[in-house]
Amino acid sequence: MGNKNEEWIGGKNPVLEVLRSGRDIHKIMIAEGSQKGVMKQIIGLAKERGVEVRFVPKVKVDKVVPHANQGVVAQVAAYQYFELDDLFRAASEKDEKPFFIILDELEDPHNLGSIMRTADSIGAHGIIIPKRRSVSLTQTVAKASTGAIEYVPVVRVTNIAKTMEELQKRGLWIFGTDASGSSDYRTMDADLPLALVIGSEGRGMSRLVREKCDFLIHLPMIGKVTSLNASVAASILLYEVYRKRNPLEQ
Repeated sequence: MGNKNEEWIGGKNPVLEVLRSGRDIHKIMIAEGSQKGVMKQIIGLAKERGVEVRFVPKVKVDKVVPHANQGVVAQVAAYQYFELDDLFRAASEKDEKPFFIILDELEDPHNLGSIMRTADSIGAHGIIIPKRRSVSLTQTVAKASTGAIEYVPVVRVTNIAKTMEELQKRGLWIFGTDASGSSDYRTMDADLPLALVIGSEGRGMSRLVREKCDFLIHLPMIGKVTSLNASVAASILLYEVYRKRNPLEQ
């Protein structure tokens, strides 16, 4: 598939988003005969940006991205990771208190993509993931994020607990999600500079990470099933921060 720093993205919307985002694109391949609608837009944008477009037989497109490519693929530079400083910079450029999301060993790429969509929609400043035992930025994540991957910076760190300590030294308060012995999420003080920890799908937060949190919060459950999907829980908590930081004008 070419070298490690390149990958293929498939599908009309993902290719359109990557063209709009300004990421490095090596070339675009389009299945012969499909030049209508969104495809026309893709061809136009590629021309504007000086990206090479090749019209090839559909089998060639299917070879590089076997499923759901909708007849178009782009070869792009692999996703870049950011540094913690970039997240702090993003907050100060918007003149906002930092709001970061820490994902403790999240494994499902669809959950990560989904959390990125919500993070983008409420204006969180970035996401922090561990290098080991965690989902990383892949084509599946990109697709699930419907383009948000181009706008939400992701930082990969060696040790989540150590990173939490560093964030605390830099003035952040850390909220962890934990069902037992914690406060109702609606009591959280979202005006603080904060980071929100979302645990892994099955196990929740690791013990060490839980101990490093300043506050523990939970979503009240009155149904029979005791847990929400990680990305759904994350979305509710992210919107709570948004709601408190952006009260309705009376």
